[in-house]
Amino acid sequence: MTPRRALIAALVTGAFLTLTACAGTAVPGAEVPAALPQPPTNTDELVGQGTVLQKGEGDPQLCLGPIMESYPPQCTGPTIHGWDWSLAEYSETASTVTWGTYAVFGTWDGTTFTQTQPPIPLSLYSPVGSPDPRQDAENAGASDDATLQVISDELAGAHTLTSVPMNGYLWVSVLYDDGSIQRYVDERYGPDVVIVQPALLPAS
Repeated sequence: MTPRRALIAALVTGAFLTLTACAGTAVPGAEVPAALPQPPTNTDELVGQGTVLQKGEGDPQLCLGPIMESYPPQCTGPTIHGWDWSLAEYSETASTVTWGTYAVFGTWDGTTFTQTQPPIPLSLYSPVGSPDPRQDAENAGASDDATLQVISDELAGAHTLTSVPMNGYLWVSVLYDDGSIQRYVDERYGPDVVIVQPALLPAS
């Protein structure tokens, strides 16, 4: 092989190795953004804590994301099948809008929440659980807020309820996750960068 051909071969090999090394964990902003995948379904009983709101004769909705602090409040969420306001204590009504905050039990088919038992007002509900240890300053993540904000913008979409950079992690709230959404963001951004928090959790 001539010196010129050897030099060209070395350059091509180096470029290939560089591309191969970059093909692993995604760099935020380095490729076309991809929103979170479609939420999975679950036939087991789940529980969600949020605002149930019904406008006039429309379907009642389970709002698990942001609530506009107007009067009456405004929010959107999946339709609840089987909802009965006569079984829901402490509701309010104003301007044809009825609402209340509840722990709601039911199943999730990916688009609709079907109630399985009467709701419990949040003022009377005591969920079992403990804070995520990654909220502690001693367990802070390694990502800076600027990087996390870029990721937040990439993941913004219909399946993201909220997305907040905090303590070195991006905390992303979704309706439901069976682990597949967490695996998706881990593969895309690396582990311990995005923390997926499902709003619908196993009821038992």
